[in-house]
Amino acid sequence: MGEEVAATDYRVNSRPFNSPLETGLRALFVLNAVAPEKSDLQRLIFYDYLVVHSADPEGPPSLHAAVPHRSGEWLVRRELLALGLDLMFSKELLVKSYEPAGVFYSASELTAPFLQHLQSAYSMRLSQLAQWVGKQFQTYTDAQLSSYMNEHLGRWGAEFNRESILRRVAI
Repeated sequence: MGEEVAATDYRVNSRPFNSPLETGLRALFVLNAVAPEKSDLQRLIFYDYLVVHSADPEGPPSLHAAVPHRSGEWLVRRELLALGLDLMFSKELLVKSYEPAGVFYSASELTAPFLQHLQSAYSMRLSQLAQWVGKQFQTYTDAQLSSYMNEHLGRWGAEFNRESILRRVAI
């Protein structure tokens, strides 16, 4: 007789936020927006931050709420985004190329048709913001983008620190 496994033995990660699936899907929108260009992981980390927090560089309203200390997000996204890219690659939704300068990602022939099936308001907004990021930052060299992000990240999310200091002074 077969052994039955208790339902509690199965663990399903039902957390859709901050998951490889979420970051991988955002990366698809970005890769589609900058196609046919290739991007390395670091550029995609910067793009991901800019898509989620587009108001920080004085762009359109952000996709997600402005949370305190969000400027540190891009420092911890590397592994999560790498897992998301691998997930999308496993489904042939992006192309991964190994070049002398490193590993690069680009949209595949399936990227745009797949994304067209995502019709939620969130998906539509994500698509618009990915297009905006592409238009604003695609022409930056890697060094220029890195410099831009490093110059500005210190103040993005810092308004919460200033606000809490002002509240303590007022009390």
